[in-house]
Amino acid sequence: MDRYIFPAVFEPGEQKGYTVSFPDLPGCITEGDNIEEALHMAKEVLELFIYSMEEDGESIPSPSSPDNIMVPPKSFVSIVEVWMPVVRDEMENKAIKKTLTIPKWLNDIAEKNKVNFSQVLQSALKDYLGLARNK
Repeated sequence: MDRYIFPAVFEPGEQKGYTVSFPDLPGCITEGDNIEEALHMAKEVLELFIYSMEEDGESIPSPSSPDNIMVPPKSFVSIVEVWMPVVRDEMENKAIKKTLTIPKWLNDIAEKNKVNFSQVLQSALKDYLGLARNK
């Protein structure tokens, strides 16, 4: 599925901010210093949580009706929507750091020639794996 809409519970903190949780997704929790930040963080945590569930092959539950969610005093329910094709694309193209080992003499020559190690490694891996250059 590409689009998910889940109700989130926004609970005000003792001093400031909000804690946000998703009743249908235990463990999917975040917080923000104000309502705007809490809304932004709620969308972000929902995207990452669902992406993780998809990657792990877990089934994603159906969302509850907001009307059926009990909330503590001064708290409220808001709907959070995520569009997963954008999230999936971003995660698949996210740069990750790898540690590798090469001989010192090769490193010295490469640095002297201002080699971009990441670019060379990506190019070499694509060639080695027979992948198209434009990926």
